[in-house]
Amino acid sequence: MIENIFEIKHESTDGASRTGTLHLPHGDVQTPVFMPVGTNATVKALTKDDLEEIGFEIILAN
Repeated sequence: MIENIFEIKHESTDGASRTGTLHLPHGDVQTPVFMPVGTNATVKALTKDDLEEIGFEIILAN
């Protein structure tokens, strides 16, 4: 069964942009979103407090 994980909240009249919510297993993420990339030591160099200060809801990692 395929679930719709993206819920559109607002959409521009021309359809070129939108805001919404990604419903993910670990919680919801509001979009658009700032997503730090946790590769090549970019997030490893930051402390937990630094990351909390940024105010992100999700990290892209591999």
